[in-house]
Amino acid sequence: MMYYLYILYSPTSDKYYVGYSNDPHSRLLAHNSTDRVTYTSKYRPWVLKAIFSCGKVEGEAMRIEKFIKKQKSRKLLEKLISGELLTGILAQLVRIPQVQN
Repeated sequence: MMYYLYILYSPTSDKYYVGYSNDPHSRLLAHNSTDRVTYTSKYRPWVLKAIFSCGKVEGEAMRIEKFIKKQKSRKLLEKLISGELLTGILAQLVRIPQVQN
């Protein structure tokens, strides 16, 4: 099973969200439709801005997600979305091209 890092954007709230999943398209649907009160439920609707393959180890996807969230950097998220060259821990990410910016 492959794990993916995904970046969502809320145009109504101008906010980004980073998560990981083995099915990012299903997660997008869940973020936009769950009945539970969550961080993402407050800023709907979300659009998928980027997906990156993290490999087959869930722990690695979790580590990358945590690293990105810890940076608290909108600029970093926008660099990831724009396709800039990645370095360090993020250099291993492989962009999935099916998502349109």
